[in-house]
Amino acid sequence: MAAATSIMRGQQIVQSQVDEALRPYQLTFARYEALVLLSFTRTGALPMGKMGQRLMIHPTSVTNVVDRLEAQGLVRRLAHATDRRTTLVEITDEGRQLVQVATKDVVATAFGLDALSDDELDLLTGLLRKMRIGADDFVL
Repeated sequence: MAAATSIMRGQQIVQSQVDEALRPYQLTFARYEALVLLSFTRTGALPMGKMGQRLMIHPTSVTNVVDRLEAQGLVRRLAHATDRRTTLVEITDEGRQLVQVATKDVVATAFGLDALSDDELDLLTGLLRKMRIGADDFVL
């Protein structure tokens, strides 16, 4: 129970640090994560369904995230060139600029982990990776 409670409280600390860094940009972590995903793609665009798979969120949540980002002018929806059933989401130039600036601020928080040494961070990451693999959270 102590380990589970510590993990849950640690997650809250990390989340609050990230939320604080994103607040000036009117971004939630979910919206930021979507922008980061799009910024890492070769073309800057992905089908909405693929976004949901990669972000591991429900299609309804993808729609909500995209709606909000689109209202902010950070992404736009496009028709797929060859599949009329598919809607692409493309990051705008404003979205690219914002994700670069916001990422600097997020990284600057150190995620509340700055009390740990590099060796301790490596150990923590390794332990959490092992836990996640055991829970089938990601494939090796």
